[in-house]
Amino acid sequence: MAIDLPRLEDLPLTSGQRVLARIDFNVPLDGDRVTDDLRISTALPTIQWLRERGAVVVIGAHLGRPKGVVDPKFSMAPVAKRLGELLGSPVTLAPGVVGPEVEAVVAAALPGDVVLLENLRFEPGETTDDPAFGAALTRLGDLYVNDAFGASHRSHASIVAPPRTLPSAAGRLMFREVEVLSTLLHGAEHPFVSVLGGAKVADKLGVIDALLERCDTILIGGAMAFTFLLAQGISVGDSLVQPDFVDECARLLATGRVQIPTDFVIAQDVSADAATQIVKANRIPDGWKGLDVGPETASTYAQVVTDAKTVLWNGPMGMFELPPFAAGTRTVAEAVAASRAFTVIGGGDSAAAIREFGLADQVSHVSTGGGASLEYIEAGDLPGLEALRAPRPEKTEPETIEKGS
Repeated sequence: MAIDLPRLEDLPLTSGQRVLARIDFNVPLDGDRVTDDLRISTALPTIQWLRERGAVVVIGAHLGRPKGVVDPKFSMAPVAKRLGELLGSPVTLAPGVVGPEVEAVVAAALPGDVVLLENLRFEPGETTDDPAFGAALTRLGDLYVNDAFGASHRSHASIVAPPRTLPSAAGRLMFREVEVLSTLLHGAEHPFVSVLGGAKVADKLGVIDALLERCDTILIGGAMAFTFLLAQGISVGDSLVQPDFVDECARLLATGRVQIPTDFVIAQDVSADAATQIVKANRIPDGWKGLDVGPETASTYAQVVTDAKTVLWNGPMGMFELPPFAAGTRTVAEAVAASRAFTVIGGGDSAAAIREFGLADQVSHVSTGGGASLEYIEAGDLPGLEALRAPRPEKTEPETIEKGS
């Protein structure tokens, strides 16, 4: 399937040029230690390709939500350290995001060097696509590469400003993500089954509608299942519901292709040592809340997955982080891993679950972007992809940074 994006090979790259690379390094930390480096390791092919061709790789990334102010706990320092370990060579952490001091660090870099800018979200202009900030950021590169699929559903400055003027391309990870999701949208083999979990049905309505145009069956899990039960007039005790979306859930159920749980693991409190019961979906008492799908539902869903030829999974079946409520998610994960289908994990908590269960290498693709994956499925495009495809001025003379300036 042809993907309408400029590739790395399309860049007019020569040794010594600065490549501003937007990468998704929004990784979990424990103090100053990266606890899951998937988003770093999956960016290595793009970074190495650029280094091998003599580029000065200037990486822009964000970490957490510092809300436009410098906050040391969101510094990119731990990421720079881990990236250097994976590359086998030091990574220079810039003293900021833009400005004369940062420009001096970039100007001093040699071909093959990697400079990591400080957290893009330390600058308020990042999330607002401020023109002045976008121009200052663009000044750091001669060329631009977007490999941050997980951030490309947002029209932030680092995503949409540089491609307006710089020759641009999609990185290896970005290209693969779009390739896989395009297959789901336009070339999936049937039966095509989607497993959707998560807390809020409101977050998934658009995705469910988009998938119903392509899927044979949608299996619902997680807390959003209770709003579907409410739409059937079933009492759900103290389980999480969104009453404003009952009519939407009823409409989706009427298609006959949306399947909801028949039993649940329930508890009165959310804790690792909670006393639990397994009950039918219509037998959740007041004072109790559903926190995982039950074994009957998990077995049914696993069989549907086993019979499929294409599977998309986004969202856990319950609060898998706590042992009493992990069985449903684990059963579905094992079925997806064992399936002979083309299997895609749509990022987010389901990606965390498949890795926690040690099954990530047994599925066809684990996306690095939960929200971006869902938005691509729903809309068929992302702001970051549109920016890469947009025409640029034929003659671009980017402002350069002189050595020693």
